[in-house]
Amino acid sequence: MKLNNFKIPLLLIFASFVFSPAGYTQSPELKTSQLSEEVAKLRTQGQTGLQIFLKSHINNLKSPPEPQIKTALDQLCQQRDCYASKLYWYTDLEQAKAAAKISDKPILSLRLLGKLDTDLSCANSRFFRVALYPNAEISQELRDKFILHWQTVRPVPKITIDFGDGRKLERTITGNSIHYILDSSGRPIDAIPGLYGPKAFLKQLQRGEVIAKTLNNQNGEKYNLLLQQYHQRRLDDIQNQWRTDLSKLGIQSPPRLVGSANNSTSPPSARLAGSLAVSKAVVERPILDSIQPEPAETSSEILDQATWNRLATLYQNDARLDKNSITLIEDKKLPNTTDKNNLSRVIRNFETVMALDTVKNEYLLHRQIHQWFLAENQTSNINQLNEKVYAELFLTPSSDPWLGLVNNDTYSAIDNGGIVERN
Repeated sequence: MKLNNFKIPLLLIFASFVFSPAGYTQSPELKTSQLSEEVAKLRTQGQTGLQIFLKSHINNLKSPPEPQIKTALDQLCQQRDCYASKLYWYTDLEQAKAAAKISDKPILSLRLLGKLDTDLSCANSRFFRVALYPNAEISQELRDKFILHWQTVRPVPKITIDFGDGRKLERTITGNSIHYILDSSGRPIDAIPGLYGPKAFLKQLQRGEVIAKTLNNQNGEKYNLLLQQYHQRRLDDIQNQWRTDLSKLGIQSPPRLVGSANNSTSPPSARLAGSLAVSKAVVERPILDSIQPEPAETSSEILDQATWNRLATLYQNDARLDKNSITLIEDKKLPNTTDKNNLSRVIRNFETVMALDTVKNEYLLHRQIHQWFLAENQTSNINQLNEKVYAELFLTPSSDPWLGLVNNDTYSAIDNGGIVERN
């Protein structure tokens, strides 16, 4: 009789353990369904919804988290590996603008090839997710000072090499990314082209946030004047820093910084476009060499490569990865890096090419963007500015559907040049 009295309560306790969200024996399908419902509800609440999710699942957010939690968090944030950065991204610019007006914050708008919430987005956006967004100082700055938004420019080209024995190598090829700093109405204030080292990127964010505050509640001629003064100061600072840096290397008569416009009437090759981003070029060059074996082109003749490399050593500290980024790299289980010494070499090599990206992007690409703002050359509209950036800076114009990967002057001995088009 006593057992019967306790039968139902015991079953209820057992059932609540098995089927509750915290229960260890909960089925993966049920947990995934519950998490999807939770994400759909919290996604509409922005960064607040993300914080609620993080708090309620704090015990499941070890590094790396279990697959269902990781997937749900990526969907909530709309960013791959969000457990490392804990950043909420809008994918609708109008919604981002509305949030910016309410919060009185500027917008950091990322434009990329592919999607930020997938593994195989373009190389630079993947580097952002590892080197920049998880960085403790950067993620705090982004949460506190900016509304985040990303938008796909075009799908990212992907290459699969099938070795015929069950092994495949999957990579993306070509493409670049850029962060725009926008005011709450969506008007561009500045742009950060390509990959910068973490400390250098943080400095760019802080400068952008300051000018955004200065422009806040300004309009008309006053707004334009303040924005022009900002870009003129930045141009002067870059020119002065250029002279100082080369002087440190013993170069007393530094070459003048000039633009790297593409004057050819044909679409730029993927090799030339790829040379503009050193970190991604290191990953993509072996594949590009095999499918586009032509003489290397040079994107700029201001300095020889050896001098660029020496210049990059001055910014090595700006490219150091913090422990959060290194942990994420370890979580991704890189091939052939079980040896800690080998992993350390991989990290050092990445930091070295990131330092080189930092100096090239600032001295060549960012400088050109400042000049465009000074001339008010298609800089007041984000879509027009982005078209200009991808065509003239990144050398991947929207008018070339093949992103420089198809060369009509080269014979491949493959039917139709290997081009297959499907609707």
